[in-house]
Amino acid sequence: MKPLMRLVMTFAVVLAVAVSAHAETTLEKVSRTGVLTIGTRTGSPPFAFINKQNEWVGFSIDLVEQAIAPVLSRKIGQPIKVEKKESAHATRIPLLTSNAVDLIAETMTDTRPRRESVDFSLTFFVTGAQFLVKKGSPIKSIKGIAGKRVAAQQGSTNARIVRETVPKAILREFPDQPAAFQALAQGQVDTYTNDGIQLAGLKAKAPNPNEWQIVGDFYSYEPYGMAMRKNESDFRHLVNVGLMEAIESGKYFELYDKWFGPKGNSKPGLLPVWLLPKASRLAPLF
Repeated sequence: MKPLMRLVMTFAVVLAVAVSAHAETTLEKVSRTGVLTIGTRTGSPPFAFINKQNEWVGFSIDLVEQAIAPVLSRKIGQPIKVEKKESAHATRIPLLTSNAVDLIAETMTDTRPRRESVDFSLTFFVTGAQFLVKKGSPIKSIKGIAGKRVAAQQGSTNARIVRETVPKAILREFPDQPAAFQALAQGQVDTYTNDGIQLAGLKAKAPNPNEWQIVGDFYSYEPYGMAMRKNESDFRHLVNVGLMEAIESGKYFELYDKWFGPKGNSKPGLLPVWLLPKASRLAPLF
């Protein structure tokens, strides 16, 4: 092989290796496709769920479509379409790391162990775990669940806390909220534990809401964030800018009122500390 040809082929191989080594970032992917794919839920009202009109709606989804997507669109100079894929406790991190989705927008608690695999946005909501029971149940708090059948979602922080702090509780884990509630409604378990704001949304959507009661003080701290692939500071910055601009413009509070206000789907929960001075009119109800 002639020296010049050998040099050209060597350069081509080096170039191919360099190109393959450059993984496409989320921002590059969104810019190339014009699509932001989010992982979200079908049964976690009022954050993300399928309504009676078979529409995928909720507070988390509205934040993406009305706050984050406009900022990304402005950055890349073209309209962005938001596509949705169902995520669950067990699948949401794999969906991110496999590039199947670009952002998790639902009810994901920002925890230290999860930060080993993904990055989080600013906290956009805070709640805590409680219990949903039938009215008249003897269960009043986490202190009363020893020996009781307790439903929780697989992989949730609530399930971990119950397992560690009340080992005598009979913990039964379900893949999603509808399955857990069905077990409760059919008497297969004595209570269902989840973040209080999710229980309130579930109760509001139940066929007979007055049959159910949310009990107990918060026994956990659950700060919700939007999750994304690690070490993509440009994308994380734009997600945070979207959330901050929504707060500054009042859009965040408009959406909050839509989903948690008097005409919304659930009781108000707790706002992040950094939002409280501006949102004092939205005092927690539970």
